Amino acid sequence: MLINGVFEGGGVKGIALAGGVSAAMRQGHVFNQVAGTSSGSIVAAFLAAGYTGEEMRELIMRAPFKSFMQRSPIFNAKIIGPAVRLLIKKGLYSGEALEYWVNTQLAAKGIRTFGDLKHNQLRIIASDITQGKLLILPEDIAQYGIDPQKFSIAKAVRMSTSIPYFFDPVMIRRKIKSSEKAVPFTEQFYYIVDGGLLSNYPLWVFDRDTDREEIIPVIGFQLVGKSETPTHKIKGPITMLEALFGTMLSAHDERYIEQKNRFRTVKIPTLGVGNTQFNLSKELSLSLYESGYQASRDYFKKWSAQTYEVDYEKYVLRSQSK
Repeated sequence: MLINGVFEGGGVKGIALAGGVSAAMRQGHVFNQVAGTSSGSIVAAFLAAGYTGEEMRELIMRAPFKSFMQRSPIFNAKIIGPAVRLLIKKGLYSGEALEYWVNTQLAAKGIRTFGDLKHNQLRIIASDITQGKLLILPEDIAQYGIDPQKFSIAKAVRMSTSIPYFFDPVMIRRKIKSSEKAVPFTEQFYYIVDGGLLSNYPLWVFDRDTDREEIIPVIGFQLVGKSETPTHKIKGPITMLEALFGTMLSAHDERYIEQKNRFRTVKIPTLGVGNTQFNLSKELSLSLYESGYQASRDYFKKWSAQTYEVDYEKYVLRSQSK
């Protein structure tokens, strides 16, 4: 059966989402359109490109996560190095290595830009912190004078995964009007960061399509387990910023999910793993994948299209008509 998939962000815990995809596929469900935030955007992009859950597991297991934490040696000096980089680059690490890795995996399937996919097959959430607004990519990239069809999927993923203060924001140069006075160089850019800043679990993205004759079920894959998450150790301003954003990601959208979307959410236990825990062991990575697989398998064993339609009308359509 055709379903639309939405994938929550969660840093390195994204392998659990791949497990959820595997179980859904094994039970006969075919993903039609997909959307995601942060690490969820990686899973969504790979799924749109044609990867299966099992193939994603292998990709993520082999992914050089430590190399994603890339920065020039000059910024590795104790204490002052990271602080200086944060001041200059607006992030502790570059996101270029992650973008290159995603681009390489997509290219292996012959996919590079959104134009290589079907219309609306993939939607990625990012945040424009310069203008204070949420972006749905690729459509919203047109606001910056960029053709959505020619926009790089890997670049969109990099935008969505740029955890503030951890990875550099993606900068888009403003077009300065001739009528404007001299604009300082630092004010000539838009800064784009992690979509989780504004919506870490964008189930709503497909609810805008309710005018279609056929309603394709929307199933969200959410990473849960706040009670098991270790306490943040705050030793200075940098660790405080990391803790602040990590806390926000944990709680964001939770009330919305609990009130009206539990019937269409696969809740995946994350075994206490943190978003930026890039030194995951192979054993823990496999445990996360299995956690996602089991949660998805159990969900779809009880799921039916008929029950979904009843709950969708009760919780979603009625709320939209109020």
